[in-house]
Amino acid sequence: MNTFLVTAAAGDTGSPTVKFLLEKGHKVRALVRREDERAAKLRASGAEVVVADMLQLRQMRQALEGVTAAYFCYPLAEGLVEATAIFAQAAKEAKIKLVVNMSQKQSRPDATSPQTLKHWIAEQVLDWSGIPTAHLRVTLFADWLLYSAHLIRGGRYVTPFDPDSRFAPIAAADIARVVASMLIEPGKHVGKIYSLHGPVEYSHAEIAQVLADTLGKDIQFEHVSVDEFLTQLGIPENDFLRLHFLAIKQDQRERLLEGLDEVGIEIIGQPLTTLPQFIEQHYDLLAS
Repeated sequence: MNTFLVTAAAGDTGSPTVKFLLEKGHKVRALVRREDERAAKLRASGAEVVVADMLQLRQMRQALEGVTAAYFCYPLAEGLVEATAIFAQAAKEAKIKLVVNMSQKQSRPDATSPQTLKHWIAEQVLDWSGIPTAHLRVTLFADWLLYSAHLIRGGRYVTPFDPDSRFAPIAAADIARVVASMLIEPGKHVGKIYSLHGPVEYSHAEIAQVLADTLGKDIQFEHVSVDEFLTQLGIPENDFLRLHFLAIKQDQRERLLEGLDEVGIEIIGQPLTTLPQFIEQHYDLLAS
């Protein structure tokens, strides 16, 4: 039986990736950073849970031992390039068949966002290593709406991005379906770079209207500074995120997040979640 390693297994894409792989009858090793309720839930679902630091080579060697293929997803934090190099070394020693690497749509060598630039460097590290790799360059998640659910419940769609900036939000669960499908059939995806978008492109002003129409309540678009946005999310004085969001704002002004594709549909063989469907799935959280 194949064993798949899912890093960031308690996160937005990791947790459903574990779920979908288990549903297909595969053995899953779920890597988490700490023991908590999310780790306990993963264990109860049938996954083998390992607690490991992705910046420790010995721990990553142990996590990758006996693994067929792996999903590499590093959190929005410092340490991405070092973690990638460590993961690449451990994966090479384990002779795994595929690494599915979570990257960003706007990944490029001249990125202004430090984290986006590091995603591009991380892609190069994996490619240099010679490990069979596929890169997922993903647009902004629809799930970001959930982080501002308390504001949406109050009738406000608050964002630091310009009202006419456009992107096609994608649900984390759909990304997970793509990842799981790629891990199960690694040979189809080695060496690929996929840009992954949601099914419909919107401006931020249009997203506010979709929220209003779907929730059946008045939702006002509200443009704020990045600092104010982070404060309202409850994470003020975070220089790392501040620089990242400022860069994404500029990326959107340069239209780097615009676009649509059929990649997700082709890989998973079913339609992707629309924004109204996503909002309906989380109605209680967003409307109450």
